[in-house]
Amino acid sequence: MTVMNLGNASTPKVFILLGFSDHPWLEMPLFIMVFVAYICTLVGNILIIVVSRGDPHLDSPMYFFLSNLSFLDLCFTTTTTPQLLLNLWGPDKSISYAGYVAQYYMFHFLGATECILLAVMSLDRYVAICKPLRYQAIMDWRLCVSLVAVAWISGLANSLLQSSLTVQLPLCGNNKVDDFLCEIPVMIKMSCVDTTFNVTMLSLVGTFFTLVPLSLILLSYGFIVATVVRIRSSTGNKKAFNTCASHVIVVSLFYGPVICMYVQPSGTNSQDKDKLMALFYSLLTPMLNPFIYTLRNKDMKGAIRRLVLPLNHRGRE
Repeated sequence: MTVMNLGNASTPKVFILLGFSDHPWLEMPLFIMVFVAYICTLVGNILIIVVSRGDPHLDSPMYFFLSNLSFLDLCFTTTTTPQLLLNLWGPDKSISYAGYVAQYYMFHFLGATECILLAVMSLDRYVAICKPLRYQAIMDWRLCVSLVAVAWISGLANSLLQSSLTVQLPLCGNNKVDDFLCEIPVMIKMSCVDTTFNVTMLSLVGTFFTLVPLSLILLSYGFIVATVVRIRSSTGNKKAFNTCASHVIVVSLFYGPVICMYVQPSGTNSQDKDKLMALFYSLLTPMLNPFIYTLRNKDMKGAIRRLVLPLNHRGRE
């Protein structure tokens, strides 16, 4: 094995992502599933971005945040999925050291950003339902852009901190990664020195970027539920709940696996269970988000219909 020296330690030039190689019969079915899910993710999220930014009927903060979430999901899944498809397709499971580091820098940057962005979206729904008369005044475009900027900058700061601490860990030539993507917890486990500080920092920062936004989300929806039950109109109740239901589903799908992985990063889960959770939030959640939002949202379905009908009409001419 080729290595490059870093002081008294050594860092591999190439990593081997073992992925699901211990279950070779799974690789081709997984390749097909991942490929289909990736195509659905690309099509669904690009469609939401095009419709949200192009339809004047959707010119509101809610769809501004939704288009940011779709762009984030596109980047998030593209960070890992092409490499996963290459590994599943053939015997070559390798990734360069630079590619490995770049992947976990981006993965943690985008993952932390999504945690904050979901909290921002819950704040938007809280203001829209609990303070409808002041909604336009409160959620002006300057505030919306500022909130999105905070989400992206916070995610970048998290990645720079955690990844910079992790990249300094000596691996002593260890280059076999029992996973299909590049994540900081896996890198920490591979190190040949005491990683107590790294584990503690990952747990603390992971707790902040998961439990703090999640607490804000739960608090926002607590106020929303209290407001909705006071609405006397059954139509108003139904509309308010439908508006929030999609966001609640997305939050649940994203935060469940993330909390298991990063609030307890010391390895209480089995490696196979960690792989399944990572596959869920890195691939399946970005794929499901567009369907969840479009299937439960009349405005979005109407905008897609307005986009598709002219295309069909042109096709017949």
